[in-house]
Amino acid sequence: MPSAPFPAPRAAAAASGPTVAIDIGGTKIAGALVHPDGTMTATTRRPTPRGADADAVMAAVAEVVADLSASPLWASAVRCGIGSAGPVDTSRGTVSPVNIGAWREFPVQERVVAELAARGADLPTVLAGDGVAMTAAEHWLGAARGHANALCMVVSTGVGGGLILNNQLHPGPTGNAGHIGHISVAFDGEPCVCGGRGCVESIASGTAIARWALDQGWTPSDNGSDTAGGGGDATAAGVAAAAAEGDPIALAAFDRAGRALAAAIAATATLVETDIAVIGGGVAIAGDTLFAPIRSHLAAYATLSFVKDIQVVPAMLGTHAGLIGAAAAATMLLPAAPSPS
Repeated sequence: MPSAPFPAPRAAAAASGPTVAIDIGGTKIAGALVHPDGTMTATTRRPTPRGADADAVMAAVAEVVADLSASPLWASAVRCGIGSAGPVDTSRGTVSPVNIGAWREFPVQERVVAELAARGADLPTVLAGDGVAMTAAEHWLGAARGHANALCMVVSTGVGGGLILNNQLHPGPTGNAGHIGHISVAFDGEPCVCGGRGCVESIASGTAIARWALDQGWTPSDNGSDTAGGGGDATAAGVAAAAAEGDPIALAAFDRAGRALAAAIAATATLVETDIAVIGGGVAIAGDTLFAPIRSHLAAYATLSFVKDIQVVPAMLGTHAGLIGAAAAATMLLPAAPSPS
């Protein structure tokens, strides 16, 4: 994360205290007080309970809030942002994360507001999907900083994203605008878990990359990463390692994923005139193994004068993006506090 201070997103910083940020994912629930210059204090985390019921998962969130409330800066907090794995419905304040089976249409925003109030903090609160939160983070402090119109993407177990239009976060009515993973790029493609066909996620997610490579005859042992227990890394990371060694199936798997991402990036840029696509998430760690085919194929899809110069760059904020993004989304989406008269 950049160490130099930056102005808070937009002008909601009229209330210039810290933002309570909560980041909810399948493996961990994290929290921090995020300050107007992007620095974080009172950071805390809990593992996301597995095999537990909905209230047990919420109890871990409550513990994070309790930890934050112990900070001497708690009383100066001015808003709260919740970033969560999706699907989300921000119009109702609910989440149904694929990787948190106990939560289906769980009213996380209402429950967090109650926890905040129980700790003496009656704060305006915003819920954002993790792709939208990452977008807010990258626009504030990361690779999309200075770009008025940007697409930001998370390419991991799934493929999500968000949009910056006219320097404003554009989550849409339910918080799902920019969900590029479910744009169809293959007319006769295989069915997607969403019910559609040929979606980007069904081709370019880490899960899809590994599945396709295995179906084509690639074996994890091909990359030389066998462990003492036998068998190598059968994930997208293993495919990336094999691609780096020149394995033709692994290279083809990433080329196929890159082509799907390029088609979707070009379609999005054509629709709303974004000039940069920022890509983060676990699959993006593969670096040029992923980015080179995206950029190569983009030339065939982004051909119109107003999209042909779109940049494709890696995200900058890494593991910081969830908490910074939750805070940035709250700052961008909540009305600015009135100035003292």
